[in-house]
Amino acid sequence: MSGHCLFDTALGRAGVAWSERGITVVQFPEATDERTLERLQAQSPLPTTLAPPPPSVAAAIEQLRRHFEHGQEDLSTIALDMSAVPPFYQKVYERARRVGPGRTVSYGELARELGSPTLSRAVGTAMAKNPFVVVVPCHRVMAARGAPGGFSAHGGLRSKARLLSLEGASLSDHLRSLVVRVGAPDFDAAEAVAALSERDPVMGAIIAKVGPFGLTRSETSSSYESLARSVVYQQLTGKAAATIYARVAALGGAEGFPAPDGLLALSDAELRGAGLSGAKVAALRDLATKMLAGEIPSLDEMALMDEEDIIARLTAVRGIGRWSAEMLLMFTLGRPDVLPVGDYGVRNGVRLAYGLEALPSPEAVARRGARWRPWRTVASWYLWRAVDLLRGG
Repeated sequence: MSGHCLFDTALGRAGVAWSERGITVVQFPEATDERTLERLQAQSPLPTTLAPPPPSVAAAIEQLRRHFEHGQEDLSTIALDMSAVPPFYQKVYERARRVGPGRTVSYGELARELGSPTLSRAVGTAMAKNPFVVVVPCHRVMAARGAPGGFSAHGGLRSKARLLSLEGASLSDHLRSLVVRVGAPDFDAAEAVAALSERDPVMGAIIAKVGPFGLTRSETSSSYESLARSVVYQQLTGKAAATIYARVAALGGAEGFPAPDGLLALSDAELRGAGLSGAKVAALRDLATKMLAGEIPSLDEMALMDEEDIIARLTAVRGIGRWSAEMLLMFTLGRPDVLPVGDYGVRNGVRLAYGLEALPSPEAVARRGARWRPWRTVASWYLWRAVDLLRGG
């Protein structure tokens, strides 16, 4: 009667394992299906095999799908098998399940409600070892004085912030800064500018000369579209790249830039006729193929991933290097702490701003940039502006 399966959600591929008594593991989406399955099996209290879910588990999966999309599903009715969970943890989990969407509670409050006000740390440990992520809503449990606490599922606090935001909960400033919404600001630029100016007088002088932070987020409907644009624009001036991109988009007709299957249906001659080089045709075909195979994370999935995980996934595509992935992190996802150390403009900005005789190595830029954490995207933008201000100085 035991088994496991993976299933698609708006946040990526999640997983469940079950016994005849109920669900034994709910696995939050990882960066890849392989990692999701590995984590699921590691947490499972008994061996399981891939199997079609029984009706009760299938119904729970549909509830989870709806919750990951809208954030308002009542998951407290899902049957869980807690037979392998310590008795105290069972009490913690049962009480936590009463905290509905849009609400939060602290470790201390849970401990008091359980009659053990001194056991808030034990409650925190139970949350960290929760095998029923989201169904037992450990993301709704906070540390003392509103601090976000932790979240052991993939993506850490970024995932916690995303779930709470989806549910309409009131977020602390720190958690709010971690929520990624395409087309909306992710962080307080004024806070970033103030911190950079205080920590680094040279950066402060650049900021004073340049003025307000003005990085503009790219509006895009998908990671595929963003990466395709990156491939087309590589090594071209903005005007030439825009012309070629428009020609390729015209091949998609009224739908705009060809979808992955539509692009693969186009001939090399059609794509080359739009102005693409042979290398870019090959790169776009590889991107489309990997997108259709589910190897490229969506923007929603990327919102739950660490920067290095995103870079690793994207650079597996032909023609997408680390720089292209970093530009997506900065200009599409709006991540606040990206430092493209190999970018010529950033390196030249460091040379000019800090009065260096030679162009610094990427390693030297990384060392210097340690003081700019967690606002290295903002520092990078000002270094690009510094080239315009200080060239020849």
